Parts: sequence; structure tokens; C-alpha cells
Amino acid sequence: MELPAPLHRWDVSPQRAVACQRALAARVVDRGGLSRARLVAGADLAFSPDGQQCVAGVVVWDAVERRVTEEQLAVRPVEFPYVPGLLSFREAPALLAALARLSVEPDAFLFDGHGRAHPRRFGLACHVGLLIDRPSAGCAKSRLVGEHREPAVSRGSTAPLTHRGERIGTVLRTRQSVRCVYVSVGHRAGLGPAVRLVLRCCTRYRLPEPTRLADQLVGRAKRELFAGPGA
Repeated sequence: MELPAPLHRWDVSPQRAVACQRALAARVVDRGGLSRARLVAGADLAFSPDGQQCVAGVVVWDAVERRVTEEQLAVRPVEFPYVPGLLSFREAPALLAALARLSVEPDAFLFDGHGRAHPRRFGLACHVGLLIDRPSAGCAKSRLVGEHREPAVSRGSTAPLTHRGERIGTVLRTRQSVRCVYVSVGHRAGLGPAVRLVLRCCTRYRLPEPTRLADQLVGRAKRELFAGPGA
């Protein structure tokens, strides 16, 4: 998969990273449909026990045939400190390396993280989505910012996620009586289409298959790559 030219450098200070987020957030396109998305790429990461390396995994899942069509991994050194709200600066380089190895062109991308549901409206799904310039969304397991009421217990129930008076995402129940997930826009996709895509990709489990399988992929890779004392 061919990626666009990078929009910024990665070797920046946390202060410069915050400024970069604020500037790039204005370039996110929060509209677009995903109803025709068949090949959905799910992405996730894991870190070495010492926190010095990051393994990124991408799984391309066929939403019609409900099967995996491709998997890719990439390992990169971690070169940015852990700073809440700036995790994409630690994680995105490895994710981009894994995405660049894909031989197919996915129709949409799901990230195990937030997009617009971020203090500066520029979480991982926005950051990577903008850098690859493809339709993308975030589906996170927990809330980063915002307030919401609890959706009904039935599958497909939703509630708005708001922050400082702004709608930043949707709280979605993907299965009867299970904990909700937090869906938000990444890039080139509207919030409604993103929610429908996540629900369409949830089969027997709480999480959408592309990111659930990506989580398993990086978990296996972590055990194999970083086996040894302290692993």
C-alpha cells in the first residue's frame, strides 16, 4: 500500500507535538460514507516488556465473506516519551510501517483508539487516518474525555459522547448487555457511517473483528519477539 508523503517530523518535543495536533486537527474531514466498505483494516499495537520497542499489526478483514485476507507486522523502536494525549507520536510510526506493507488496498481503517474523542480532537485514528488519507475511524474500549448517558442494553443502542458542549463521538453497545465501545471519526468518514461500520464488523464479540484480530496478532508477535527474561 502506497502512503502519501509525511506531513511532519516525528522527532519533536511534546510541546511541539501538541502544536502539531492542533494544527492538523483542522485538516480532518469528518464526512463520508462507509456503506460500501468491504475490506476493513484493523490496527493495534503492543510494546516490549522494557517499553523500548513497539510492534504494530494490521489485519485486513473481508466484511462480506467474514474472513481475514491479509496480515502484516512491523517492529519499530519507541522514540517518543509516554505523554497522555500524545500517544500517536509513540505509536504511529510503527503503524505506518505495517500499513505500508499491505499488498491490498483496504476500503476503510479501524483503529483501537480514539479519533475526534480526544482533548484536542486529534487522537490516533485522526492522526494516522490523515497521514494515510483514507477513510478511518476509532473504536476504543474506554473513554478518554467526555460525558455520556448509559445506552440501553440491546445491541446497537447508542448515546452521544460530548465534551465541552461538542459532540465528539458515540457510545455504542455492540452486543446485548456487554460494556460499550467508544466510536469517533478518524478521517474521511462521518460519525454515523463509522458507528454502522463498527457494528457491521462486530460478529460474536464486543469488539469489531478487524481490531480484535489485530490485537491477537500483536499479542502473539509480542510473545514470540520478546520472549526471554522479563517477557
